[in-house]
Amino acid sequence: MSTTSLHESPLSTETGRRIRDGVLALVPQIRKDAREGEKLGCLPPTTLTALAELDVFRLSLPERFGGHALGARDLAEVILAVGRADGSAGWQTMISSGFTRVVLTFPDQAVEEIYSSTRDWDGPVVASASLFSDRIQHATKVDGGYVVKAGGKWGFGSGSKHAAFMVVGVGVEQPDGDFDRIAVLLERGQYEIVDDWHVMGLSGSSSNSVTVTDDVFIPEHRVLPLAELTDRLDAIHTKYDGLGLSMDARGLMIIVSLETMGIAVGMAEGAFDCFLEQTANKKPFNLDYPSLRETPATQIVAGKARAMINAARALLLAGADVIDRKALAGESFSVAEETALQMDFVYAGNLAGQAIEQIQFAIGSATVALSNPIQRYARDVRVALTHGSNRLDPSAELAGREIFGVSASADGMAGVPGVGKAKERVLAQ
Repeated sequence: MSTTSLHESPLSTETGRRIRDGVLALVPQIRKDAREGEKLGCLPPTTLTALAELDVFRLSLPERFGGHALGARDLAEVILAVGRADGSAGWQTMISSGFTRVVLTFPDQAVEEIYSSTRDWDGPVVASASLFSDRIQHATKVDGGYVVKAGGKWGFGSGSKHAAFMVVGVGVEQPDGDFDRIAVLLERGQYEIVDDWHVMGLSGSSSNSVTVTDDVFIPEHRVLPLAELTDRLDAIHTKYDGLGLSMDARGLMIIVSLETMGIAVGMAEGAFDCFLEQTANKKPFNLDYPSLRETPATQIVAGKARAMINAARALLLAGADVIDRKALAGESFSVAEETALQMDFVYAGNLAGQAIEQIQFAIGSATVALSNPIQRYARDVRVALTHGSNRLDPSAELAGREIFGVSASADGMAGVPGVGKAKERVLAQ
């Protein structure tokens, strides 16, 4: 398949194209090393270093801290390229980009501390675990900050083995017995990584749980009230330059969906690469054709799968351009626009998953070998599509509500459980 989009966008930049093309040149090696990453439960050193040297983990970082603050089109193009090589590498790229934006909502002192101390960090600087989960861990207010209580544990810490800092969610008990939700920044050395990421797919994403075995003091400037997250995301464009930081909170959250589903579409492109290679050399099990390529059934799958992947990619990139154009115009997203784009992206990701499934069945049992990248794409995309924010039917329901005006859907970040409940509590006080 083509290594660029069907139509290059005027919204892409020289920097974005340089990083994208650098990743595409590494696809064969990263794909080969991905099996080692599954065994390690994180990205292999070769992949981590190669992506870091291309600034893949600085895509959304402001220029003042050595990043690029790339717009949505550039982010999509880079994520597609990384996902084409390895889903776990794509997942860590998405996490790095998304939680860079979250960290920028923390007090200025924390942001300066984090990014001034990690200019030479060889990997994603920030990861997160259970930030928005209903299962909260506990902290107490003390002079100058908070103490996170020993025994706290947070799951799904994607990138935990590579990051310098972790953002986690905790609850601070109030006199009425309820909890105020806050996000806190833990630095390496303040938490331990739990060996519990043993899963069917995205094994190299190092999405381990993290825990604190002793009480940990967190200074006030490394704390963010979750109820304020939406407003602080809205204000990012007033503090930092760059197209990727120029939209409102809804726009910034839509980018997360764009990036996540971009991984799935990229994996479908990678699976199609392998499909073309393997069908040239393999023979049908019980049909008299010299290769799988000669069989009408395989030819039909080739035509359908390519069309499905092209459609998914086009839907993804069209949405990315919408995000960038609204950012350039200084326009905010309505709830209807947000849910429509979210649905488009999730549909694109699911279409990519269907294409991978067709590719695997067309080749057959040869794809179940762990040495065959197609089986890894099939497992990884299945796990990616089970993520709560990426599930097809709930996304369709939210979009359908807006289409029919049946009921008001969640307002951007308030739709994330932890943020929504935090805002409800503040409003009730």
